[in-house]
Amino acid sequence: MFAPDTKSLCYGLGTLALAGVLLSACAGSPPPEPVATAPDEQYVAPTPPPPTTTTTTTVTTYNSELTAPMAPPPPRAEMVPPSPGPQMVWEPGYWSFNGGNWDWIPGHYAARPQPTAQWIPGHWAQQPGGTWVWVAGGWTS
Repeated sequence: MFAPDTKSLCYGLGTLALAGVLLSACAGSPPPEPVATAPDEQYVAPTPPPPTTTTTTTVTTYNSELTAPMAPPPPRAEMVPPSPGPQMVWEPGYWSFNGGNWDWIPGHYAARPQPTAQWIPGHWAQQPGGTWVWVAGGWTS
C-alpha cells in the first residue's frame, strides 16, 4: 500500500483549508435585498373634532348711579379739535340725567393708560322695567 509523506499531506490539507475559506466566502449569505422606499410625503396631522356648540344667555345688571325714567336725547354733534399728542384719545360727550333734566357733558381728550389701549365710550341702556341706566365707558387693555 502507498504511504503518504507528511509534506504532501500538509500541502494537501492547506490547499483544502484555503479552498474551504474561498468557497465559504462565495457560499456565505447573499447580499441584503434592497429596501423599497416610499416617495417623499408630507405628514398631515389629523383634524381635531369641532368644538361643541353652547348657547349662553347673559342678563346684565348695571350698578350705575345714573338712572333716568326716559331715553336720553340724541347725542350732540361735537367739533373734535386736533389731538394734543399721539397718546391722547378723544372721549366723546354724553348726556347725564340730573333727576329732572338732561345735561350735556362735553367730550375731551384723555391720555391712554397703555400704548395699545382703546377707549370704549359709555352709553345709556334700557332696563326691563323701562328705566335707563348709564353704563360708563372704559379702556381696553
